[in-house]
Parts: sequence; structure tokens; C-alpha cells
Amino acid sequence: MPLSSILQDHSFKRLVQGAAVGAVVTMIIGFNWGGWSIESTAAKRADEASKSAVVAVLAPICVDKFQHSSDAANNFVELKKVSAYMQGSFVEKGGWATTPGSDKTNSAVAQACATMLGNLK
Repeated sequence: MPLSSILQDHSFKRLVQGAAVGAVVTMIIGFNWGGWSIESTAAKRADEASKSAVVAVLAPICVDKFQHSSDAANNFVELKKVSAYMQGSFVEKGGWATTPGSDKTNSAVAQACATMLGNLK
């Protein structure tokens, strides 16, 4: 059975070259603009998203703990006196960013809590 003219000699070489270039171009477009990702990148994005979701859930609890503390009015005045970049540390030191069931504070929760408190009147 004779091969078709496209699969013979010089034409076959061009076909293989075209397929290789097409595969490379497809991968470049897919990974850069098509939203493709490798497993490690997807895992990293999922981890960041889960941490962000945890902060979004725990920050309002922190605000509530701050507002219902025994000396909330004075603490709020003190928080306003502290510079913006140190407010997260102020919330951490006050213990309001301690998650329920844990003894450790979460600095990301404390910073989000301070931001939410700063937006209050």
C-alpha cells in the first residue's frame, strides 16, 4: 500500500515540524492565557483561597469579641491612637484574634479585624 504524498519525504518532515510547532504554541497559549496550570500551582492557589476564606470567617468573630470586651470603648480609643500598620499587633496582644478552641493568635485575622474595626464609627 503506497503512502499518500503528504507522508512521503519532504512533505512528511514539514508535517512533523508543523505538529511540533502547533503543540508548543498551544501549550504557550494554554498556560499563559488559557487558565491551564500544573498541579503544584493549583494546590498553591487552593491553599491561598482556603486561608483567605478562614480569615473572612474569623475576622467578624474577632470584631465581635473586641466590641463585647469589658473595656471596649477605651480599647477602641487606644486602637485609633495606634498607627495603621500596628493595629493588627494591638488586636493580637489584646487576645481578640485568638480563634475559638486555640491558644494561638492568627496575624492575618488580627489584621483583618483591625481593618474592620477601623472602618467602624
